[in-house]
Amino acid sequence: MRAADRLVIGVVRRGGPWPAALAGTAVAGAVAELAVPYLIGRTVDALVAGRPDGARWLALCAGAVAAVMICESLGVWARGAGAAHAAATLRSGVLRHVLGAGPGLTRRFPEGELVTRAGLNTEEVGRAPETVTSALALLVPTAGALVALTLIAPVLTLTLGAGIVVILLVLRAFLRTSTTLAGGYQEVQGEIAARLVEALAGARTIAAAGTAARESGRVLAPLPGLRAHGMALWRANASAAVRSGLVVPLLEVAVLAVGGFLLAAGDLTVGELYAAARYAVLGASLSTALGHIGGLARARAAAERVSEVLDLPSVRYGARTLPPGPGTLEFRDVAANGLTVGDLTLPGGSVTAVVGRSGSGKSLLAALAGRLAEPERGTVLLDGVPLAELAEAELRRAVGYAFERPVLVGETVGDAIDGAGGLSPRVAQAAGAACAEEFVRRLPLGYATPLGQAPMSGGERQRIGLARAFAQGERLLVLDDATSSLDTVTERQVGRALTTDRLGRTRLIAVHRLATAARADQVVWLDGGAVRAHGPHHVLWRDPAYRAVFQGTAT
Repeated sequence: MRAADRLVIGVVRRGGPWPAALAGTAVAGAVAELAVPYLIGRTVDALVAGRPDGARWLALCAGAVAAVMICESLGVWARGAGAAHAAATLRSGVLRHVLGAGPGLTRRFPEGELVTRAGLNTEEVGRAPETVTSALALLVPTAGALVALTLIAPVLTLTLGAGIVVILLVLRAFLRTSTTLAGGYQEVQGEIAARLVEALAGARTIAAAGTAARESGRVLAPLPGLRAHGMALWRANASAAVRSGLVVPLLEVAVLAVGGFLLAAGDLTVGELYAAARYAVLGASLSTALGHIGGLARARAAAERVSEVLDLPSVRYGARTLPPGPGTLEFRDVAANGLTVGDLTLPGGSVTAVVGRSGSGKSLLAALAGRLAEPERGTVLLDGVPLAELAEAELRRAVGYAFERPVLVGETVGDAIDGAGGLSPRVAQAAGAACAEEFVRRLPLGYATPLGQAPMSGGERQRIGLARAFAQGERLLVLDDATSSLDTVTERQVGRALTTDRLGRTRLIAVHRLATAARADQVVWLDGGAVRAHGPHHVLWRDPAYRAVFQGTAT
């Protein structure tokens, strides 16, 4: 069984009470529908014969019709609620998996593609309980019609059975074709979304360059492919509808023809002939499953795309805690994604600057330090414990990160610094060290100001990101070019806070500025995807190639 089909089945099983409610209303409605032809037939026979029980049979007919209407109404409600519940449950699971898989997931899927798979595609899969239950419910009137015709005249059952086989073959072919076409349609949707997210990320550059028209054309370039898939889906649906639609009247005519001969022979009453005609229509109700089959095809195609995301492994954590220690960070024979670190030690409480030209691996080394990236070879240890063996909460409490373009998470500015929120001594101290306290206090509600009401410059956002690292990292601070947007005065103030950290934490700083490297205890120089040298800045400065990293000149 394909992973996509397993996911669809799992969504149906975990659909809560709604699939059961939908199945109950569908079966009850089908039973009531099956009863209607029989009751009408008995009513007709009673009225034709002038029997006094005609009124009773008529009342039973009205009751059966009312039951069908009530079941249809309840079914509509159950379908909507069930689809919403299933989509929300699956979307939450996908979101947790995406966040748990870490930054490496975006190397496999563009951000816009992930949004499409976690949003639109999970919604399609969420409709699986509705489509599967509704499609299976159509088997009830079909089976009931076969049984009823057998009781009326077995030869009518053979006539209906032949038509049902033809309908099933049409539906099977339609499911296969629609699944493939729906997959192509959804793939193009994801491609457009990925291009749109890329364009939105560079909106200012596009506006400044005056290339909006060209970029719009690039984003919408896959539209012809989307239209082609959509038209193919429409043609497949129309073709299947025509084929299955032709079967129903032909089947009804065949049953009426056979029933007419039986009536002429005296083997059927008028009421039984009417009932047989109605049961033929009910038995052919599988032809109305095209909509449900189309929904199932879209759900299967979407499940294929969602399964590709869920198949990527999440980051697994251990259960160990850190022993008392100064925050010594060790790289032992480490290599990852084209970067060879080898053996490298950052003594506890020291300041290490990582320098190198763009693309040399500074950000990757910073990510390896706190397990935001996994080494392909070797081990990274903090105070003698491999990072992979640490519990997640222990690792995130020990390591604080600040990035060049921080994303501020939480409801308020205080939340963005410390998840506990509010103004605590730790938040105030961290904001002070990051030179953020002054501008935060100017906000309308200070640290309680909602992030949406606190417009910040790039430098101010960097200072909040720095404050978050100061507040959360108890042993190791990792700064990935986190001071690039600060003005010179603020950068010097933050630099002094980093080099004179009163808590004595180990600091790893990916930098471009000469002054920051000069203040560090040691410098790790990356060149060509490897550690070219490491040592004090004044020693490395003797090498012209090292000086060229800052001077922008060739060696």
